[in-house]
Amino acid sequence: MKREYPESPLVGVGAVIVERRTDQNHVLLIRRGTAPLQGEWSLPGGVLECGETLREAAAREASEETGLLVEAGEMLGVYERVIRSDDGRVRYHYVLIDFFCRPVGGKLKAGSDAADVRWFTRAELPALNLADDANDVVRKGLARAET
Repeated sequence: MKREYPESPLVGVGAVIVERRTDQNHVLLIRRGTAPLQGEWSLPGGVLECGETLREAAAREASEETGLLVEAGEMLGVYERVIRSDDGRVRYHYVLIDFFCRPVGGKLKAGSDAADVRWFTRAELPALNLADDANDVVRKGLARAET
């Protein structure tokens, strides 16, 4: 399965991991260590593997990238990310399905293709310049955690 310049869109999953820390909810983000979005903060996530359910994939990707074991709950949204090269060709095309997740174990550490991993408050999000879809689903996850 070719991720760069794919022949068809790839199904990806994201984990919106929320935890109450001190007096407010925090969301866990990773700084991408590889393309696409290398160096940018994003949700833990990746490509669905054959035979895996969407929630299993979200939990696996979260564990690989953050060291945490998570329980993947409700679906928060479906998004599409198309990144084109300078000549207009489709360089990356993902259909992203994001899930609300709660940590249930493990030890926080950047792993796999994550260069860094950190908890953020709602107030810290604007400075990160998250992609519009990531910003939208993170806000949905934080709102969901309040219910």
